[in-house]
Amino acid sequence: MTRPRRSLLFMPSANARALAKSRELPADGLIFDLEDAVAPDAKPGAREAVAAALAEGGYGRRVLVLRVNALDSEWGGDDLAAAAAMPLDAVLLPKVESAETARAAAARLPESMPVWCMLETPLGILNAREIAASPRVEALVMGTSDLTADLRAATVPDRAPLMTALGLALLAARAYGRAILDGVHLDLADEAGFAASCRQGRALGFDGKTLIHPKQIAAANEAFAPSAEEIAAARRIIDAHREAVAAGRGIVVVEGRLVENLHVAAAERTLALAAAIAGT
Repeated sequence: MTRPRRSLLFMPSANARALAKSRELPADGLIFDLEDAVAPDAKPGAREAVAAALAEGGYGRRVLVLRVNALDSEWGGDDLAAAAAMPLDAVLLPKVESAETARAAAARLPESMPVWCMLETPLGILNAREIAASPRVEALVMGTSDLTADLRAATVPDRAPLMTALGLALLAARAYGRAILDGVHLDLADEAGFAASCRQGRALGFDGKTLIHPKQIAAANEAFAPSAEEIAAARRIIDAHREAVAAGRGIVVVEGRLVENLHVAAAERTLALAAAIAGT
């Protein structure tokens, strides 16, 4: 079943008010953060707060993900142990640089719980293929802020310095059938720039975007959802192909363009995503 992942909002897990409010937000998913958003002395309490919030429920059909601390940190083991008992859709690992990290985490979780991997270092990008190939990995998540710093790259609107890394991660994800989410946009005042980065991310092939503030949800949802025109075009392609097959014709032309099986598959994905969004 297709699940929309247009907008995945990082939630500071030590903030009880934010955890409660997140039940009302129109994000496709929530990433309860035990890592960057939580001070060291607050991490045990944040872990307990997330467990309590999830036990209370009320999150509907949102994708629920827990970002744990690194496995080799003093909190990582306890985070995974707690995650194993939570009603989560996935666990997100930070700064993954090898498939072994994904395998080690998966071994400590229920078999039904997928692992998501953040790619936010040069080594993580170079090993994206083996990470994506790991059987329990369901999604890759770009950590573009840390990656930009490690590359010593400039932060520019078109993200040209990151294109090689984004492309390698996308290739790895699609080669192994994984979902992939674009990185965050840190300038909350730059609404036009954020919207542009969402459009760029979709054009590149990302499934959605990770967010740092609720004000970013609407633009991400719009950018990564099929438009009415795209849905109508998808239906025309599918209908024309069906008619051509029924009539025994080998060539299908829709609005002057040759339609092949790959276009039909893309049209079917568009309609499946639109149906999933409508059902949220």
